[in-house]
Amino acid sequence: MTHSLFSTYELGPYPLSNRIVMAPMTRSRAAQPGNVPSPLNALYYAQRASAGLIVTEGAQISPQGQGYPWTPGIFTAEQIEGWRGVAEAVHARGGLLFLQLWHVGRISHPLLQPQGERPIAPSAITPAGQAFVLDEQGQPAMVPFVTPRELDRAEIPDIVSQYVQAAKNALSAGIDGVEIHAANGYLLDQFISSRTNHRTDDYGGSITHRIRILLEVVDAVARVCGSGRVGVRLSPFGTFNDMADDHPEALFETIADALASRQIGYLHIVDPTFEGDPDIRQRGHQLMGEIRKRFSGTLILCGGYDRDRAEAALAAGCADLIGFGRPFIANPDLPVRLQTHAPLNTPDPSLFYGGGARGYVDYPTREQEIGIEPLPDLSDLSSVALK
Repeated sequence: MTHSLFSTYELGPYPLSNRIVMAPMTRSRAAQPGNVPSPLNALYYAQRASAGLIVTEGAQISPQGQGYPWTPGIFTAEQIEGWRGVAEAVHARGGLLFLQLWHVGRISHPLLQPQGERPIAPSAITPAGQAFVLDEQGQPAMVPFVTPRELDRAEIPDIVSQYVQAAKNALSAGIDGVEIHAANGYLLDQFISSRTNHRTDDYGGSITHRIRILLEVVDAVARVCGSGRVGVRLSPFGTFNDMADDHPEALFETIADALASRQIGYLHIVDPTFEGDPDIRQRGHQLMGEIRKRFSGTLILCGGYDRDRAEAALAAGCADLIGFGRPFIANPDLPVRLQTHAPLNTPDPSLFYGGGARGYVDYPTREQEIGIEPLPDLSDLSSVALK
């Protein structure tokens, strides 16, 4: 049976009205102090509730897990209440919301860490590039990454516990499920990848050892949420944040097998076939075919998809759901626009990170563009803007 973006789907205990997923995107607009989700964030997500599933931006699971300014947390009472407001707003419009659990590991800086400490990582390997921070005067700045501190083995159970507590907090906020972020060069990705994990204990070395913490987190979070309300995000062949692996096919096939046996809600893959050199694209196609065979649960693909490419992936059985990122920024009603072939607004990259309502909740729906509905009144949101 051929499915389309606009056919329904059963995701664990949840019926989805379509197969369009709003992918997680950092927008750096949590209210200050405290990195607390605000009514501005609630409006942003509620505007996009027509997606079959919304996966929120990453929410750091502890103060140590933060890697960028103004990103929301999920570890204080104020943050939990803020996320409750987001969940209620999305549910009021019939939407479904999973919260992405995030620890950045080495992709941080002492200026963002408690007591100015060094970021932690599986191994003390400095990433190439620069960290986005607030300097001593509170102004945005780019500074070189520092060498992280290698986690002592005795500290690892506490990291797992942070994920568990964050999952409990998300459920207590009324959020429908959680996605464990193990992609894009952040902490769990650092553990599973050979470039960033040079440990010699039972969390390093072989693939079995390197994926151990990921599976411990998955198992522990599933005990809290139920496996059907847990997703995992991976980025095979990903190079963002100075990442690589010596044997990515073997690594991600092993992870797919392990996650299939756990019957998690979904596996969310940053599609390696979208860009890169021809060799990587070919290897990516082969790997994705293997993952599809090995992982029998719900598979989400994201990465540069438009309507035609998404429909082709669903028709070919390559995925069950398709994630869209940037198109959702400027098109809060993206499912309607895709279904009706309406033109898409173009987002303004200068407004992606930080700021207030502008470039965040002021993009019009198609009905607002053609005058069927009035534009929203954003005047009452000035108090939660960052600028």
